[in-house]
Amino acid sequence: MSAEEPEVRTKAGAVRGAAAGGAAVFRGIPFAEPPVGALRFAAPRPARSWDGVRPALEFGPPPPQSSAFGMDALSAGDTSGDWLTLNVWTPDPGPGAGLPVMVWLHGGAYTIGTSGLPEYDGGRLAREGVVVVTLNQRLGVEGFALIEGAPANRGLLDQVAALEWVRDNIRAFGGDPGRVTLFGESAGAGCVAALLAMPRARGLFRRAVAQSVPAPFLSAELAAEVAVEFAAELALRPTAADLATVAPARLPSAADSVGARLGGYADRWGVLAHTSVAISPVVDGEVLPVAPWEALSSGAARDVDLLVGHTRDEYRLFMAFAGTLGAVTPEQADEAVRVFAPGSYREAFTDAGPEEVYGLVRSDWLFRMPSLHLAEAQLSGGGRAHFYELTWPAPAMGGALGACHGLDVPLVFGNLRGGLPSILLGEEPPAEAEALSESFRAAWTGFAAGRGPGWGAYEAGRREVRLFDVVPEVVPYPEEASRRLWEGHVFGALPLEA
Repeated sequence: MSAEEPEVRTKAGAVRGAAAGGAAVFRGIPFAEPPVGALRFAAPRPARSWDGVRPALEFGPPPPQSSAFGMDALSAGDTSGDWLTLNVWTPDPGPGAGLPVMVWLHGGAYTIGTSGLPEYDGGRLAREGVVVVTLNQRLGVEGFALIEGAPANRGLLDQVAALEWVRDNIRAFGGDPGRVTLFGESAGAGCVAALLAMPRARGLFRRAVAQSVPAPFLSAELAAEVAVEFAAELALRPTAADLATVAPARLPSAADSVGARLGGYADRWGVLAHTSVAISPVVDGEVLPVAPWEALSSGAARDVDLLVGHTRDEYRLFMAFAGTLGAVTPEQADEAVRVFAPGSYREAFTDAGPEEVYGLVRSDWLFRMPSLHLAEAQLSGGGRAHFYELTWPAPAMGGALGACHGLDVPLVFGNLRGGLPSILLGEEPPAEAEALSESFRAAWTGFAAGRGPGWGAYEAGRREVRLFDVVPEVVPYPEEASRRLWEGHVFGALPLEA
């Protein structure tokens, strides 16, 4: 084995990686069999062993993607089904290093995304003294639709399988399987929250970081009706037997068609019909017994240290995508309050105009309050949580995006150029972004190492949180008006309306 071509032996066989900027990287390692053929819609099965040394130089192919976000081209050419792969970055590929391990779950509304995106390159984090793992799981209908003859939440079960692979193999890459931290953003944070609540994931990670936890989790009744509509697009029943007759690449378009007319289901699907995606984890009573907030309140994750938070202006990115920045009408603001809010935003924010009210309501319902309530649920269940808020505004569009959704991802990974990072930060990131990234990386890796993130735990009486900005502060939670409005709200599985 050479430093330029490091080799590691996993339980399934040996892999050969590459040196990359002070770390060794191994890409595209299978952690489960391809979920195709007889394994279509089944729970993941461990990858088969191989002889010789397997090159681990290329990322595995992305799973089929929704076209609603322009990501479908990523997986258009793949017919192998070899989606269940992971990648490892390590500063010390040796079994005796005992380094903390950080396992990343990507975002993407449970319908898009892949671990091979440049912004998820784990090299810079690894150079901070941790082993970084990123992974692919099934998405969309393949991963999350509730269909007869298949286990629920197959995408979550894929993540459990990847964590089991980490438990069984990561020591050979220099990691400590007893010091695993799960971290994820947006839908990835929703998966983190779900795994905290899942009995099958218990003991597979010691710490968790949830960045912008999304509200939507579906009841089994609602998910079943949604699946009926997905299958009807293909003139099929929502069963594993029927859907297995359809090529995986065709299923996302069926879900996209339903998503394009969600408003027409408002009388049955309630608040879900006012979103843009009808796919989320399902509280099925078995794989996911109860919603994460209920599970944590009952103490399900009291032994897991939790770091959770959100950005200040979560929804402004989606407003930019929709073309509503600077164009929100009073009627749109009133409709948002009617649909999503548990109280009067007009009374709580007397000086706010329509656009501010609209952004606040959508940010609070979708990400800010679910994240805050997850921390408070962890406290109620006897656990420990740290909380943060990113308040530094993205330089893009003259600052119009504010501290928007997803801005924390390039800052956490330290990948500030190319792709989405350049869209948010500009082609040449300002020095402030570099400094903020250093703060994020120090906090996340310190937390993973067991030293804590650098500020105290969130407590019900004081509610102190870390603000990430040019001048960092630890202050009482700054969104107090929103917190009070949502104080009595219970986040849980979205019901099927009568």
